[in-house]
Amino acid sequence: MTLTPQWLDELRARITLSSVISRTTRLTKAGHEFKACCPFHNEKSPSFTVNDQKGFYHCFGCGAHGDVIRWMTDQRGLSFMDAVKELAAEAGLDMPAPDPRAAKKAEQAAGLHEVLEAAQAFYRSQLETPEGAKARAYLQSRRFDPHTMERFGFGFAPAGRQALKAALKQFGEDMLIEAGLRIAVDEKEPYDRFRDRLTIPLHDPRGRVIGFAARILDAEKKDAPKYLNSPDTPLFDKGRTLFNLHRAGPASRQSGRIVVVEGQMDVIALAAAGIEEAVAPMGTALTERQLEMLWRLVETPILCFDGDAAGQRAAMRAITRALPLLRPAHSLKIVRMPAGMDPDDLIKRDGVAALEALLAEPKSLLDQLWEHERDALPLASPEDKAGLKARLMAHVETIADRDIQALYRRELSDRFSEFAFPRREQREWKPGGGKPVPARRGDPQMAARLRRHSGSRDALSAAVLAGLLRHPRELAVHGDALASAELADPRFAALVDALDAGEPLETAHLSTILANRGMAAPDPVEYAALRLGFLLDEADPAVARESLAQAVGLLVERPALETALAEATARFERDLSEGAYAEQQRLLKRKLEFDARLRQMASARIAAPFGAAQTKTAE
Repeated sequence: MTLTPQWLDELRARITLSSVISRTTRLTKAGHEFKACCPFHNEKSPSFTVNDQKGFYHCFGCGAHGDVIRWMTDQRGLSFMDAVKELAAEAGLDMPAPDPRAAKKAEQAAGLHEVLEAAQAFYRSQLETPEGAKARAYLQSRRFDPHTMERFGFGFAPAGRQALKAALKQFGEDMLIEAGLRIAVDEKEPYDRFRDRLTIPLHDPRGRVIGFAARILDAEKKDAPKYLNSPDTPLFDKGRTLFNLHRAGPASRQSGRIVVVEGQMDVIALAAAGIEEAVAPMGTALTERQLEMLWRLVETPILCFDGDAAGQRAAMRAITRALPLLRPAHSLKIVRMPAGMDPDDLIKRDGVAALEALLAEPKSLLDQLWEHERDALPLASPEDKAGLKARLMAHVETIADRDIQALYRRELSDRFSEFAFPRREQREWKPGGGKPVPARRGDPQMAARLRRHSGSRDALSAAVLAGLLRHPRELAVHGDALASAELADPRFAALVDALDAGEPLETAHLSTILANRGMAAPDPVEYAALRLGFLLDEADPAVARESLAQAVGLLVERPALETALAEATARFERDLSEGAYAEQQRLLKRKLEFDARLRQMASARIAAPFGAAQTKTAE
């Protein structure tokens, strides 16, 4: 079927956006609009706006924005087509006529849903029979309360090979096989797939049963798989299904996180402990499709795999698949469980607070990648260390986003250098040139000054000023740009005035001009947090000029960008139009890119009182 723009516009026009949103979010009338606390992030004062006239919602806090279809996909977790179908039914609007093949496929899917719902009812009823006693005993051993057992739909598949067929005799054999409930064999009678097992229904994002997972109950059957899932069917694709997504999706909107664990029982244990936003893959490593499903809910899902070797391998497989898909603000976080424990074990031993403490401080994807490769093999020889670097760079090369790839390469290269070439003695950079002198270690006053200045917004300004004093002839190159920019530091105006007056462009003379105006040359502490090549004595002149030009460009761009973004945001608050929103988002993206470029210059660690940017290794 083809959904034309005209048909979608008609659908939106027939649905009142506020009536849909108000079913799950409390709205308050505010003039011609509605306001609420945003359902996509936690907040105390309302910044979420719904405009029925223009047909979209917007949050000024987290940036969530969209129409009624986007609401159904983002807040409800539905696919686009499922959202459209549900809204069309509500609006009394007929879906465009499908082609005959699509119609037949839809009819087939409806029949399979009916079969699976009937199977679930049968398995549920069998849990209460005498034969289901061992399944009930297992659930009690897991400490699942009746509410949890009812909510997750536990059932029991009897041991008989024809039990399900007899119970669902209203459905044909072919349909039972196609639904994955029976197994066909050549020249023999088909038999039930799930026998003598605890059953757990699997659902699609709309909450419809699409298959089953079944756990073995007889410990003596060592040759049988512990868990058995439905095969791939027209409804169930294990690579595109996440267990409990239909419940975890809405819960993640409130908590702002989603937790990925290894198995269905871990998900259920977390839900029983009050952590509703947990999902699990279907017995395989996370697939690219599953990662995209998770990123539609939150920007950084948390992987919480078991603390054994298998769990860590599963985490690395997920990371390997995620690397090519990384995009700005979208990544993974990783929680490492205590050795030999899964989330359920930890909750039973130490309580849910212990797991919450781990979830509150997950590792970044980059940290996990670095630590895994660093600890994977012995690093006793130069060849071993070179192998580590090769493995790290091989991972980096798989990242498709060039900006993220460059940032990963830089960060991992820095970590490798610090690991492979440890500093023997830290030296302090001497302002004005000359040889480095030993750094004074343990100077509390200097350390306090460094901490105070290292995060300052003025660090870039101070660094550029210092660069112009060290390379005074570059002032003539950048004078016009500096004169036209709205720079807060008055020392720039003094240097531009000296340029306009034809003063000699020499370090000593410019420093004297600043002193005569009661201004001091930049203190190295002011820009200690930045690694800039033009501040180093040994920098190549061409490299110094290039890096200084880049820094000047960033410095000049920042105030103009911030002013434009503030104006665009104010304009959008006055005029909630798509055009105003697009312009605000364009400038916001530009600012994020600017901040990323600036962070590339920032030193991650303080190695001496003046910071790593002013230190060098003793020969």
